Amino acid sequence: MINKLVAKIKETGAPIVVGLDPMMNYIPEQVQKKAFEEYGETLEGAAEAIWQFNKEIVDKTYDLIPAVKPQIAMYEQFGIPGLEAFKKTVDYCKEKDLVVIGDIKRGDIGSTSAAYAVGHLGRVQVGSKTYVPFDEDFVTVNPYLGSDGVNPFIDVCKEEKKGLFILVKTSNPSSGEFQDQLIDNRPLYELVGEKVAQWGADCMGDEYSYIGAVVGATYPEMGKVLRKVMPKSYILVPGYGAQGGQGKDLVHFFNEDGLGAIVNSSRGIIAAYKQEAYAQYGAENFGEASRAAVQAMTADISGALASR
Repeated sequence: MINKLVAKIKETGAPIVVGLDPMMNYIPEQVQKKAFEEYGETLEGAAEAIWQFNKEIVDKTYDLIPAVKPQIAMYEQFGIPGLEAFKKTVDYCKEKDLVVIGDIKRGDIGSTSAAYAVGHLGRVQVGSKTYVPFDEDFVTVNPYLGSDGVNPFIDVCKEEKKGLFILVKTSNPSSGEFQDQLIDNRPLYELVGEKVAQWGADCMGDEYSYIGAVVGATYPEMGKVLRKVMPKSYILVPGYGAQGGQGKDLVHFFNEDGLGAIVNSSRGIIAAYKQEAYAQYGAENFGEASRAAVQAMTADISGALASR
């Protein structure tokens, strides 16, 4: 799947991923109203609003982007109907030939980790039949429990030709409480990056490993170091736009070939219609606002890479 992701990035010229993280206050009133008229102000109504919101954004952007990243917590909060909306979103995006990165941040050990891996990336056995429950192409994984927590995911990835993005240095302000702690005068995130590179060396695609890393856009200097530590690992970069990252901050996350990184924007794209820059579209044309935001982000990153 890493080969497909790289090919899609080359094809679109857009090393970006749209984070489908739909909060209810992002969803325009007319979309909520229609869903509530059909299902009431219920969990089912919320899930329908999320699904219709996602569908419109995907319809307006799929030809511009290589990938999407739905964050499962935004769906889980609405219970089983929310998870059904998550699955419908995954399936629809794959119909549009988008690479789907399930942002699930799972991290456990043994059979529990294996069950997460099977549920999201693999196949589950039911009697004489097998099923693919969620069927994302990549998922995010928390490595805090060590190899016991990651290896079951890697095993499934090898079987299914899918991939991982492992948390190395996250974009949130308090990430340094643990990730920046020094061990033998080296920060923990750098040691985790080395481990990702080791895991990835055994899982190579044509150009890059299908074991990648998550490194926040808000820490560009750390990204520069980690790019060298993990030369063959794709880096998923959250924190663009709403969290402060800009194209000029991101050049060090990329290799000289202009590849090696994919930058995520969530509310900066899906809630673009709420921003002053895209206010002319209005809530009724929120999908068009998202399309314009994707084009602006692509131009920002491409311009920064071209001028480095």
